[in-house]
Amino acid sequence: MPFLIATSPGRPDHPNEDFAAATATCAVLLDGVSAPADLDNGCSHGVSWHTRRLGALLLAGADAGMNLREALADAITSVAAAHEGTCDLGNQQSPSATVVAVRVGADHLEYLVLSDSVLLTEEGGKVRRLADTRLDDLRPRLAPGTPARSWRNVPGGFWTAGANPGAAEEALVGTVPRGAFLAMTDGASRAVEVFGELSWEDSFDLARRQGPGALVERVRVLEAADPSCRRYPRAKVRDDSTALWWEP
Repeated sequence: MPFLIATSPGRPDHPNEDFAAATATCAVLLDGVSAPADLDNGCSHGVSWHTRRLGALLLAGADAGMNLREALADAITSVAAAHEGTCDLGNQQSPSATVVAVRVGADHLEYLVLSDSVLLTEEGGKVRRLADTRLDDLRPRLAPGTPARSWRNVPGGFWTAGANPGAAEEALVGTVPRGAFLAMTDGASRAVEVFGELSWEDSFDLARRQGPGALVERVRVLEAADPSCRRYPRAKVRDDSTALWWEP
């Protein structure tokens, strides 16, 4: 079965900062990390520029058989080299991305997960969540008023794929038995993590029965029902939302 991808921008007047793509045996899903509008991120190209290039290079490296951490590190290095002469890559708000990468083998899946995009796999009929929880673990420990972004890509904080290839060493990697999987940016996992409408198992089952587009659409319905963000507090009314599905 081919990889199935559904993606939807959060705003029609703003580029989609998510990225997902696949070859015959590899898939990548990235969620660009935006700085608040009133902060200068030091980059003239933008988050979507960074995310598309990083994702394409990572996919090429994974498809060529590279170790997934090495493929991510090489991709980060190449993208940084493409704009280090024009942009301030030392700015902590410089564009970066969360990452999920999966390579399908004969009897197993290789995976890499960095930051808060989520990978769900199936083993023995049960859904397993593979997630880097450092950002969620950090939030309760922050002093009031301290933005989580101040702990991005620093020791003791959480890591995203920006300009430092060392972030690849912080990614979760491993193998699981070959089986169906669902990768989601946090805009797609909102149905579970923000709205509480679905469980992880429900999300997996919905993608299996109706495709990943059904999951993205469910999130859009939930967002539209709470346009003021009062019932379900969140930083954005609508977020970029991407889901990627595969099964043998």
